[in-house]
Amino acid sequence: MAHESTGAIYAAAGANLAIAAAKFLGWALTGSTAMLAEGVHSVVDTANQVLLLVGMKRSERPADARHPFGYGREIYFYAFVVALMIFLGGGVFAVYEGIERVRHPEPDVDAEFFGYRLPGIWVNVGILGFAIAAEGTSFFVAMRQFWAEKGKHSAVRAIRRSKDPTLFTVLAEDTAALIGLVIALAGVAASHLLDMPSLDGWASVGIGLVLIGMAGFLMIETHGLLIGEAADPEIVAAISELARAEAGVLHVNEVLTQHLGPSDILVNLSIDMADDVSAGEVESLVTRLDRALKERHPDVSRVFIEIQQQGDHGVRRAA
Repeated sequence: MAHESTGAIYAAAGANLAIAAAKFLGWALTGSTAMLAEGVHSVVDTANQVLLLVGMKRSERPADARHPFGYGREIYFYAFVVALMIFLGGGVFAVYEGIERVRHPEPDVDAEFFGYRLPGIWVNVGILGFAIAAEGTSFFVAMRQFWAEKGKHSAVRAIRRSKDPTLFTVLAEDTAALIGLVIALAGVAASHLLDMPSLDGWASVGIGLVLIGMAGFLMIETHGLLIGEAADPEIVAAISELARAEAGVLHVNEVLTQHLGPSDILVNLSIDMADDVSAGEVESLVTRLDRALKERHPDVSRVFIEIQQQGDHGVRRAA
């Protein structure tokens, strides 16, 4: 999954860098607020992709004395920072600039290229067309990889189940970018055709609201991962099934799991065993279970097994 996520991030970063330069050129030549908002949006997206790459790199550091369970959650922290940047750096800025343009509307100006004058509308339309093509390419790469990852689940369900925020963050950014580009195109076209410069400002407000909504969605998703989410219910059920299949196990009291990273699952298993099982047999069972869990689910990295009577476990949980 890490390799696929990295490919999507590099594709998005390259596209956004080229798009940002084109949008700022359009803003400088025509004065369009929608183009300025879109330019800032692309710069923020590029910075976000860099942050995701930094987070992925830092999350790969091995465990040490200070962080005995490793640094896997670094990627969750950086993904949350990305969502915050989309909200503040893209959404709030676009809304503010749009409101200012609505309050003080100014018509677009013609652009000059080496002595040739071009109507501002066509400059913006050309740049936005290029941006849609580049962003669409990035979106296609992210969508293709996400589609292969999601399996039989719906897109929303797959995002809710995913423990790797990098790919769905890039996909969400690309989706918001394409929606924003369509809004910007509609805004600059309507502003010119209807001779209402304020519509360019309203387009910027619309772009900002899309970004704020997307940022809120990403914050909710990454927040759960940051504070710790359980493994997929299918994995939890399989762990319980493996434990129950062992001879001498009377009852599986509880299976607690937590993702310490996208591919790093901690398992705490409480089981009740028959009283006539010797200490040596218990030791062998624990070793077998540990090996079987890690072989069946490679993402399981740490297994802690508690031997408790069923009644004692229930009293402890109630307390």
